Order: sequence, then structure tokens, then C-alpha cells
Amino acid sequence: MAGRRRSIAETEQAVQERLGGFELQREQMAAVANIHRAAAAVRQHLENSALRPHDLTWTGFVVLWVLWIWGEAETWSVAEEAGISKGTLTGIARTLESRHLVARASHPEDGRRVLLSLTPEGEELMERLFPAFNAEEAFVATPLSAEECLRLANGLRAIVAQLEEHGEERRRQLLGGRDLAPRRSGRRSRQ
Repeated sequence: MAGRRRSIAETEQAVQERLGGFELQREQMAAVANIHRAAAAVRQHLENSALRPHDLTWTGFVVLWVLWIWGEAETWSVAEEAGISKGTLTGIARTLESRHLVARASHPEDGRRVLLSLTPEGEELMERLFPAFNAEEAFVATPLSAEECLRLANGLRAIVAQLEEHGEERRRQLLGGRDLAPRRSGRRSRQ
């Protein structure tokens, strides 16, 4: 089967065959697995349609989005909002800066801290790009009615809220109270 991505139906059948004997919460497993699969498919579609003409990666776009929505911010905050490490942000910010889309500045109170902001070119790109990006979001959601889109968005918000409110406590329980890896919380969605 090399070279061909398996369909969702094939994947679900293979999972059922492999896990048929396990006592599992199948509906929840299907929901979470399909969140992952849908997120990957949507990201790939948006990168290959709306972002590629502007020579942007998904992560580059997300950094631009964060700065466009929230304005100038410290690098730690941009990284947290974008859901990436500060190290990853450094490379992306350098690339966006070399394209004159993002500007760096020293924090006025502490020169060791760095602020990022969109340049006028970055603002103009986002104003031009976002309508095309949103048109592809609409294309992706075509099978759903407006009401179904809202129900889906609300269901996903509930999952995010569950993890924001109880995820750390759950992880501590599973780790027997040991320290957790650094948390990437506080990310805000576009919706």
C-alpha cells in the first residue's frame, strides 16, 4: 500500500479488527482519533491551497495570526499562543523577519526580552491572505450546515475547556504527583 494514504473507513476498520477484544470507550476513542485526523487533513489542505502562494508554512501563518490578532508581544507569549517552543519560534521569526513581515525589538524595561510585531508588510499580507484562507475554511466545512458547524465548534471548545481546567490535575494523577513537563496552555483559538 505504499504511496497511498488509507481512507478513514479503512483506518477505522483496521482499528476495530486490532482492538475488537479490548474493553474500550470506543465513541471517545473515535472522537479523539478523528480530531487528530481532521486537524492534519485541514492543515495540509490549508498549507497547500491558501498558504503556499504566499510561501508560508502553517506555523509561520499561525505566528503571523497571533501577532495580527493580539499585536506586539514578547516571544514567550507568541510561542505559547502559537503552541510552539521558543526555539521553534526563533527560526520562524527570523524567516518572517527576513521577509520583512515581522519586526523584533528589545523590551523597553529589559533588553534581554524580545518583542515581536507585524510590519506594515505583514499587516498587508494578513489582510490580503485571510479572506482566501477563510474561503478554504468554508470549503473544508462544506459538508456541514451552519448549525452543524456551530455544534462542532462548541463540542471542540468543550474538549479544550476540559483540558485547560482539568488536564494538569489528571496528568499529575497519572504521574503519581511527579512534576509535569512544561505546559503549553493559554492558547487562544480564532473562534
